Formats: sequence, C-alpha cells, structure tokens
Amino acid sequence: MATLSLIRRPIESELADYKKVFDATLQHPDGLLGSALTHIRNRQGKMMRPILVLLTAKATGGVNETAIHSAVTLELLHTASLVHDDIVDESDERRGQASVNAVYDNKVAVLVGDYLLSSSLEQAALTGDAHIVARIAQLGKSLSEGEILQLSNIHTETVSEEAYFTIIRQKTAALFATCAELGAIATGATPEVAATARELGEVIGICFQIRDDIFDYYEQAAIGKPTGNDMAEGKLTLPAIYALNHAADAEMDRLASLVKSGKASPDDIARLVAFTKSAGGIDYAERVMRDYGRRGHELARTLAGDGEVGQALTEYVDYVVERNM
Repeated sequence: MATLSLIRRPIESELADYKKVFDATLQHPDGLLGSALTHIRNRQGKMMRPILVLLTAKATGGVNETAIHSAVTLELLHTASLVHDDIVDESDERRGQASVNAVYDNKVAVLVGDYLLSSSLEQAALTGDAHIVARIAQLGKSLSEGEILQLSNIHTETVSEEAYFTIIRQKTAALFATCAELGAIATGATPEVAATARELGEVIGICFQIRDDIFDYYEQAAIGKPTGNDMAEGKLTLPAIYALNHAADAEMDRLASLVKSGKASPDDIARLVAFTKSAGGIDYAERVMRDYGRRGHELARTLAGDGEVGQALTEYVDYVVERNM
C-alpha cells in the first residue's frame, strides 16, 4: 500500500514552503472573516493537489516560486469550490468537520468562497505567467460547467457512462489535470511534456472520483458520507449506471427514475444500492479505475523516469486507487 510519507519524500522542504504561503492566505484581521478562514485552515486535508503540482515541477525541472504560487492558487480555487458546493448540496459536513455554511450561514459561506476565489486569482497573478493565469480561469469555468451539467443531468431520463465521464472530466479530473500541468509549465517544460503531465493528472482525477463514488456504497463515517448519499442527491454514478444498463431490471429502472426525480425514499435507495452491488456494479467500477491506474503508471514513468520522483508519482497513483477514505 502506497503511503503519503513516501509520496512526499522528494518534496518535503518544498511542501513546507507551500504550506507557509497557503496558511498566510487564510488569515485575516476581521473577526467574522478571520474566524471563517481559521475554520477552513484547521480542516486542511492531505494536500493531494499541491503535492501533485510540486512533484510534477520536481520531475520537469525543479520546484520554484512559480510552482509554489501555482500550488497555492489551485488549492485556494479548490477550497472555494468546496465551500460553494456545500451550499449547493446543503451539506453540513466537509472532511468530517462542520461545513462553513453549517457553522455560519449560507450568506457568509458564499462571501467566504468569493474571498477565496479572489485570493486564488491574486496568487495566480504572482506567478507572473499569463499562461498560468489563463489556465486557472479555464479551470474555474470548467468546474462551474461540470457542476451545472451534473445538476441538469439529474433531471434527464438517460443513464449513460458517457455523461458520467463528461461530468467528472470537467470537475475532479480537470482540477488534477491542471495541477499536474501547471507544475510542468512553472518549470518551463515543453508543450509536449506539459501535455503528458496534464494527461497524468486527468487519469489521477478520474481514479480519484471513481474511488470516491465507490465509497458511497458503503458506510464511511470518517468522511461524513453515509451509504447512498449520492443517490439521495439525485446522482447515479458509475457502479449504478453499469448495473442498470446491464441487468435489464424494470423495477430497478423505476427506482433509478425516482432517484433522479428526487422522490426516492431511504428504502428505495437501499434497494438500489444492494442491486448495484449484486449486479456487479462495484466490480466493474473497480476494473475501470484500475485500468486508468495502469495508464497513470505509464505516464508517471514517461514524465519522471524510474528515479525517486518517478517512484513517488507512481505511488501517488496507487494511493489514489487504493485509498480507504
């Protein structure tokens, strides 16, 4: 099993530099805003996205100030999107802690999210690279487009893998792809190398989202995500999509329609979750994810070779695929 300590080893000092800059952006003298930012700072996760920026920078020329600011701007944009997503999803928890909208209210959460977005743009400007600023702007648009597409997809009758992958490529995968790409761009890598890094990031993001979706079919109290939470929000993810499209079960199709219309009861959701498992949906999603993981290994070796950084990137892919929360 890959471990974060092994993944971080080649960039320990650079990661410390990143954290100093990031933490400084989450401080403010104003009482209410300062309190909300402190709440966010205290729930920092595993820094998976900044680690990816720094590893790809290390692989393509070495971590510099541009890479540090790129990592900070991406994590701020990601954090802002989480704050806003919790409002849209009416979520009370994030990473096992109370969400900003739960601790304060929606008005404060919207404004805090906007503040984080502005801080992200400020960090992008500090890179001094117009290409990086453009990539950040494009990512922000992609994340919003993906979120809106997901909301519109909830209300359609069709259940397709194509729609599922379109959504996750515009959301989770786009963020990881930009992390890896900006790490390469920050070091002056060629467009070809930057494209390889971007594909690596996209593959990682796809694996990350499929694993996250598989979690939803099991109790995951540690991440604040009970079984069937996605279905309760009207979302059908890869395991259920496969099961529904391959089992030809009219009753389950009816339950899927109830899920997408927001009318499914907890018992309906429990039945659809059980059906998804018995019809091979989890096994299928695992196979798809591991196929992407193997492609991630190839791209990591292409980008960084077999040295310490290449090994760390390979371990990164394994960590995302094998993680248990």
